[in-house]
Amino acid sequence: MSYQDGSQGTAVENATGAPVVELVDVQRHFGATPALDGVSLSVQKGEILGIIGRSGAGKSTLIRCLNGLERPDSGSVIIEGQDIAKLPESALHPLRRRIGMIFQHFNLLSAKTVIENVALPLKIEGRGRAERLTRAAELLDLVGLSDKRDAYPAQLSGGQKQRVGIARALAARPSLLLSDEATSALDPETTRSILDLLKRINRELGLTVVLITHEMEVVRAIGDRVAVIDKGKIVEEGPVWSVFSNPAADITRRLLAGILPELPAHLAATLPPGTRLVQVDFAGNLDDGRLVLDRSSESRAFRILHGGVDYVQERPVGRFFIAVNDTADLDPFLATVRASGARAEVLVR
Repeated sequence: MSYQDGSQGTAVENATGAPVVELVDVQRHFGATPALDGVSLSVQKGEILGIIGRSGAGKSTLIRCLNGLERPDSGSVIIEGQDIAKLPESALHPLRRRIGMIFQHFNLLSAKTVIENVALPLKIEGRGRAERLTRAAELLDLVGLSDKRDAYPAQLSGGQKQRVGIARALAARPSLLLSDEATSALDPETTRSILDLLKRINRELGLTVVLITHEMEVVRAIGDRVAVIDKGKIVEEGPVWSVFSNPAADITRRLLAGILPELPAHLAATLPPGTRLVQVDFAGNLDDGRLVLDRSSESRAFRILHGGVDYVQERPVGRFFIAVNDTADLDPFLATVRASGARAEVLVR
């Protein structure tokens, strides 16, 4: 479905340079089971890409291929122009320093203070103590934890631990930040604060971010694009607002359940005999929603049962469920809605 919004696109959408990340037909099997089955993706500089899927879909294997911890059976994993799938282990070490990693369970060293945890990647690099501590202090200020520099992980909340993990991931000035279910162990309020921090870091540092998650709300909050993985294959990808407004794959629709409006069963059960039910989805143009509302108010033959409008990536995304009585001519209404670029599906004739 094509939505018309007149937008010129974001800087990321208009990017023309070489991608920071490019996967080309990546295959990875464990025995006879394909964990990745021909995955191809690219991520532009400064972009936030969300990779979403259910447990066992291939997300963990994909992120391990991106940081070089897993070697694909075939295909290319290109990071900043280098195919890391073909590099010897010795050549991977300097490249891994260009990739920051945020973990679900923080992975902090309990016997080290906050500032020592943040400085650890620089110690591994062989940087001097003064340089390490100066950089770590700057990053603790960035993530809002300057006052916790001498605390130990056991003295921190979950959100604070994740902020330390983010600071540590930034220590070596990476060009790519990988987030592996970084908010799934946090409560909703803390999750929002961490996502706001990641978005701010993305904007202020121009950092490219790949989010691995099973939560559509995470992608919705900060993603530029989303790729949906299922059974080792990318089944759908595109700008977040577009995929949310018109999911093409069944798995995407299931992952979106609870985010997009659904018609309550008790409303559907009360429809008079002969009533037609139409679902209208629109995105990118609020006039499409007004068209639905205006057309539905012209006559008692059309009645909005349920729905609403939300904003994803600053674009209106809406869904309405409209009851049409058996005396109304449905076809002109459908034609008008579809001509506007919205999607109209007759659920009950």
